[in-house]
Order: sequence, then C-alpha cells, then structure tokens
Amino acid sequence: MTDDLDDLKAALRSAPPAPDPSKKDADLALAMKNFDDLQGSRPDARPMSDAPKFGVIGKGVSKMLNALNTRGGLAATTAMVAVGFAVLVVMPNVDQVELPGVTVIPTPSVDDTPMERETIVARPAPAPSDKIKQHTARTRSQAQEVLRVQSGQVAPSVASDPMMEADISSFSDNENRIAVDDMPGILPMPPEARSEEYANAAPSPLKITSEDPVSTFSIDVDTASYAVVRRDLKLGRLPNPDAVRVEEMVNYFPYTYPTPEGPHPFAPTVTTMQTPWNAGTQLVQIGIQGEMITDRPPLNLVFLIDTSGSMSDPDKLPLLKQSLRLMLSELEPEDEVAIVTYAGSAGEVLEPTKAADRATILSALDRLDAGGSTAGAQGIELAYQVAERMYDDGEVGRVLLATDGDFNVGIHDPDQLKDLIAKKRDSGTYLSILGFGRGNLDDATMQALAQNGNGQAAYIDTLSEARKVLVDQLSGALYPVADDVKVQIEFNPTQIAEYRLIGYETRALAREDFNNDKVDAGEIGAGHQVTAIYEVTPVGSDAVLTDALRYAPAPETDGSDELGYLKLRYKRSGEDSSTLIEAPIITAQTAGTEQRFAAAIAGFAQLLREDKYLGDWTYSDAIALANGAKGADPYGYRAEAVTLMRLAESLSN
Repeated sequence: MTDDLDDLKAALRSAPPAPDPSKKDADLALAMKNFDDLQGSRPDARPMSDAPKFGVIGKGVSKMLNALNTRGGLAATTAMVAVGFAVLVVMPNVDQVELPGVTVIPTPSVDDTPMERETIVARPAPAPSDKIKQHTARTRSQAQEVLRVQSGQVAPSVASDPMMEADISSFSDNENRIAVDDMPGILPMPPEARSEEYANAAPSPLKITSEDPVSTFSIDVDTASYAVVRRDLKLGRLPNPDAVRVEEMVNYFPYTYPTPEGPHPFAPTVTTMQTPWNAGTQLVQIGIQGEMITDRPPLNLVFLIDTSGSMSDPDKLPLLKQSLRLMLSELEPEDEVAIVTYAGSAGEVLEPTKAADRATILSALDRLDAGGSTAGAQGIELAYQVAERMYDDGEVGRVLLATDGDFNVGIHDPDQLKDLIAKKRDSGTYLSILGFGRGNLDDATMQALAQNGNGQAAYIDTLSEARKVLVDQLSGALYPVADDVKVQIEFNPTQIAEYRLIGYETRALAREDFNNDKVDAGEIGAGHQVTAIYEVTPVGSDAVLTDALRYAPAPETDGSDELGYLKLRYKRSGEDSSTLIEAPIITAQTAGTEQRFAAAIAGFAQLLREDKYLGDWTYSDAIALANGAKGADPYGYRAEAVTLMRLAESLSN
C-alpha cells in the first residue's frame, strides 16, 4: 500500500505523460461500439457524443476527460475527491445558505430520529401575507381604489364608510411592498353579478304627446337598487345594468319637500328645470312628502329569518342579527316581536314577546345558526299564522322577511305564493323584505314579494345601511299612511311634444288601472318622500326626436301655460275606496337644491345603465351637478353618492 501511495504522490508531482492518440481513438471506438450494441440502437438514432446535453460546463468536462489517459485520469479524479472533502469540512451548513427562490427543507429519517440529511427543493417566491389572503374576494381594481384613497387621489369621504375603512387598513401594510398590478391570483374577482337575478325592464320609451298623452304608474319607495350599486362599486366593478332601477336610486335619499296640510296624508310638489344633459328639454319633478306620525299605534312585528346554509357568510346572518339588534332599541315597550325561521322546515323560535323584554328577544336572536336548504313558502305561511294570532284592532301588523333571496326549496308555484301574500295584505298584515349578502341574491323574487305584500324592499350591505333603514327611517318602513298610491299625468300636447318617464319601468300601470281600486299599488310610510321625474320636450324645440305625421292635425293652441295635469289616488290604511288628488303642472315653479340633486342621481343611474338619451353627458357632469346641490347633508348620504360617481367614472375608463 505504501508503494502505491508513493507512486501516486510521484505522479501528482510529475507532469502528466503525453497522450497516445492511437490508443485514445481505439478506446473511444470500442466504447461507442459497446454502447450501441448494448442499447440496441444505430449510431444515427442517438445524439452526437459532443452534444451539449449539460451545457458549456458539461462539454468542457467531457473534453478534459477525453484528454486524459488512464493513469493521469486516476490522479486527477483522486485529487478532485480530496478537494471536495476539504470543501465540505469548511463549508457552512447548507440550510444556512440563502438562495433566491430556493427553500431548504430538512428531511427526517424513517424512524423519526434527528435529521440525517437535508434536501434542497426549488420553490416559488414566498406566499402572500395573511392580510392579503383575507382579501381573496376583492378585485384588483378595488385595491387600486383603496391605495388611491390613501395617496389622496380620491376624496377622503370614501373612508367614512366602515367597509371602506376596513379595506384601507388591510392594504396599508402592503402598499409600499406590493404593486397591485403585479399580484395575479392574489385578488380574484368576487362572485359575479350574473349569478344574481334582478327585476327590471327596458327603459321607458319616448312618448309622442299627441298620440299618447297619459302616463300612469305606481309609486315605489324601495331603495335596494342603490345599495346593490354601492356594493358593486366598492368591490371595484360596475354594477349589472339590470340591477340599476333609477327610481330606487333617486328615492334612496331624503328630500326636504313641503309637509302636507289639510285632509290628505301626503302633499305633492311639482317643479320644472332645464334638463342637465339636454338643453332642449325640461325635467318635470313630482315630489311627495308623507305626513309624520307622533302617536303611532302598537306594532306587531314578525321577524321571518332565513337560516339556510346560504346565510352563513358574515354579511348575511351575522349582519342580520346585528341589524335587528339596532332595530329593537327603537321599538316601544308595548310593541310585540315574534321570530320565525326557515331552513329545510319552518319553526317558531320566539313566541310573541313584548319589546320591553329585550333580553329574551336578544337571547333568541343569538341562538340562530345557518344550515340546511331554504323552505321559503313554509316560512311565510307560518309567519302569517303567527301575525294573525298577534293581531288586535287598531294595531299594525307586519312580517319582516330577512333573506339572501335564495328560495331554492319549497316554492313550487311562485304565482300561488304571490296570491297568498296578496290575500294576507288585504287582511291588514304587510310584508317587507330585507336582502343580505351577495352572489345568489334573488332580487326579482324579493321585489315581487314586497310589491304584492304592500311593503318595501331594502338591501342591507353594511351596519350603517341597517341603521338608515331600521333606525333613522323606521317609521316610514313600518307605519303606512297611504296604500295603493297611483300617479297619472296627462301632458298638454300644445305645450309638450314628447315625454318620457325616467325609471318606474317595473311599476307601470295601464291607463284604466288608475281608477280601478282593485289594482294594487305602492304604499307611503310615515315621513316618507317619493320622487318621480319626467323629461319633456316643449313644442318647437330643436330637441324633438320625431317627425310630425303627414296626415295628423296639428294641436290647437289653447293659450294655457299648463304643461299637464297631475292626478293621484290613494287609500287610507284599512279602507277599500280610494281618494283623488288633482293639480295642474305649470311652468312658474322652478327647481331648487333638492330637485337638482335628484336630477344628478337620475343622470348617474342612467349612465350606469348606458341609456341612449344622455348624449355626451358624463360622470364628471353628474359629479359637478351633485356637488353643487348637496345641501346640508346631515347624514353624509349625498357626499357618499359623489364618491360612488367618482368610482364609477374610474371603472368606466
């Protein structure tokens, strides 16, 4: 062994012998022949021996080895082993080496003894932080809007909403480290609006006054559309055009209209103004103010709560329970509350209980959990049965249905269900709808049930909205002052060439329905305001869109300054016969701040629907008009609307 080592040392010290070209060629030819024979393939079926299969380094090593003879190769490889051993001795542990995009994972032995070896595994960049993961239901564009708020590019009023405040705080830790545009897969789109169903119709068509001078519709005090639009815009997407109902956008806001004086429970106010988006037309606005109630009768309230599995999201049943807590504080001690739930089957979880027993009611609310499918029809039937047991003369009964609208079980015949609700409405029990959550909102069913139940439909997307509907506007939501309120206008063809009703497409009535007391219409609650807007084109205006008929006689001028004639019909609660109110529409009454803001919201809604009558009017025009007509705005609703307009403008670009 000593002689061998001495020989190795001597070989290392001496220069390597010159290569023998003939020996090298013979050995290489033999090796290739053996390789081909063993592989069973022909020479042209394999890559060339000098193909760079391992890159430049591998090719160089191959050339080096080919240049060595047997004795020199032995010496070189032995030296390489020695050098490698020395490197392992002095090199730090492999798990202390930091390489970009590489994570070192210790591999335990089979018997769970301390680690025996370590494996280097290539991994992608580190996963996003937990705060980013919490926003997987947010869109990239929403994140951009949040960052713009912090950088001052968007009005600070955005941050006044609790939902937007949460968005800002969640993204603040990452804004300096993560570019929103470089986060594919981190912020996927929320549930698409196409999975929701909306009740809407095509925009009301333009009418030629000489051919069709009469317009008839039922009032609408619902506000659900505005809340849905707000939700979508804050999620960073433009709303589904079908979700935009102009009248509900306009009626979301409180207006200062003259209070009623005299025998009627509400007072109409009619004004005119130039149309912001068309210099050749005018807006005729009808504002209705319901009377306030100072000494209201006792209320029998049945909470009909959807506890199906689809209600488990935080913005559904948990928010619903918080919302009803707020409402309880506004009830009088003599009011009664009952709770009925439905999920798979319906059940009464709280018998009629005086509102003064707040602890018992809250305890029943806290026990509610989501699970099972939705048996909506069974729940409604049971709720009406409970309401009938609670009814007493002079009291107001109302079923308040709180749901995400996912009526997937139990409604085999929607028309039959509507008939049931209509019959219960005639007995004095009203039905109102509160919608919660997103993704499977059945707005169409909710609207149909509310309209047939003489109630209103609202959408609760935040606790602030719950306070608006169930606290600030509680009287209007629960205590009707007029039922079956219908509006009819006859326009004067000598003054008005064309007109169109902006909104109210789902509330249109036939002309003969106005005098038919059996035809149902909307209700006005205590203190409620209702606004309706017509765009009219005066005779002789350059904005007239239709040509005069060749054989039709020209309207005769009667010298009147009346644009039209307004009629309203309503029923007092519990009465079967309607009462008529009449008033002419004249040009002397001009619009003020309230009417201008309503016009800005009507224009905003039409922009969202991409209506064809706005010409080149833009979101910037709507913003300017609304900013100049915000008025006192004690609750900040109008400032929020301007913020939503700015979001829509950004998203539309």
